[in-house]
Amino acid sequence: MQTKLTLRIDEKLIERAKSHAQRTGKSVSKMVEDYFELLPKREEAGVRPLTPVVSSLLGILKGAPVDEEDYRKHLEEKYR
Repeated sequence: MQTKLTLRIDEKLIERAKSHAQRTGKSVSKMVEDYFELLPKREEAGVRPLTPVVSSLLGILKGAPVDEEDYRKHLEEKYR
């Protein structure tokens, strides 16, 4: 069952959303619905779905000779 929802959002943000919706061939309502679908259900609270970027990186270092010590060295060099 679909129900109407009223949102109060900044005008500039609405225009950006409409522009994005037009480029992607979706309605703003569908974009909001898609976002709400990503929200965890009560029984799934604490389990967040991976974002597309994180999913694409999953397993990328599998089998690579990288360990915690390598990471520490990286951080030490980065923050010198």
